[in-house]
Amino acid sequence: MADPTVGGIALVAGAGLIGGTMNALAGGGTFATLPSLIAVGLPSTAANATSNAALLPGAATSAWAFRDELAPVAGVSPKPLGGVTFAAALIGSALLVVTPTSTFDIIIPWLLLFASLVLAFGKRAARWLHDRVTIGTRTLVAAQAVLGVYGGYFGGGVGLMTTALYGLLVGASPRGMFALRTLMLAIANTAAACVFVATGLIQWWACVPMLIGAVIGGWGGAHIGRRLPEAAVRAWTLLVAIGTTIVFFARAYG
Repeated sequence: MADPTVGGIALVAGAGLIGGTMNALAGGGTFATLPSLIAVGLPSTAANATSNAALLPGAATSAWAFRDELAPVAGVSPKPLGGVTFAAALIGSALLVVTPTSTFDIIIPWLLLFASLVLAFGKRAARWLHDRVTIGTRTLVAAQAVLGVYGGYFGGGVGLMTTALYGLLVGASPRGMFALRTLMLAIANTAAACVFVATGLIQWWACVPMLIGAVIGGWGGAHIGRRLPEAAVRAWTLLVAIGTTIVFFARAYG
C-alpha cells in the first residue's frame, strides 16, 4: 500500500472535490476519484473501496434530502427494494474483496467503458426501450438485485442504469424517480462500505481528505448546477469519462 505524502493527500482531496461536484451535477464522480487513488499508489481494489467510502456521505445526504418524495414504484415499496439492494451489494462488494488486484486491473477498463456508454446513451436507450418493452414486478426486483451487485462491486453509471430501469417499468420521468434512485444508491454504497471496512480494504489516509473534498464539491456542485447549461455539464462529464477510460485501457493493455 502507498504511504501518505502531502502531495498525495492534496491530490486525492482535489479529486474528491471534482468527484463530488460531478456527482452533484450529472454523476460519474468515480471517474475522478478512482484514477487519483491509483495514481498515489493504491492497488486498484483498495482504490475502488476507498473511493466508494469517500463518496458515500454525498449519496447519503442526497437520499435524506429527498426522503419526503419516496413512493412505491409499480406497487413495490422502497423497503423490500432496499433490502434486495443491500443484500446484493454485500455480495458485489465481497466479490471485489476476493478479486485479485491483477485481475481487477484488467476488468476496470471494461467497467469504465460500460459506465461511459451508460452516461452517453442511457437516457436515449431508456426512452427507446420504454416504447417497445414492458417489464413486471418480478423483473424489477431481479434487475434491482443485479444493480445492487454491480453497485457493490464497482458502481460506475449505476445511477443512470437505475433511472432507466424505473423508466421502463412505469414510464416515470428521471426527476420523478430521483428520490428512490438516490436511496438505492446510498443503500448499495453503505452495504459495500460495511464489507470494505470489515476487511480493511479502505485506506483511511486517502479516504478522509477525499471525503472532505467530495462533501465540499457536492455542496458547490448543487449551486453551480443551477447556473450551467445541462448540455455543458453533460459534455464535461462525458469528456472526463472517455478520457479516463482511454487511460485505463492503455494502462492495462498498453
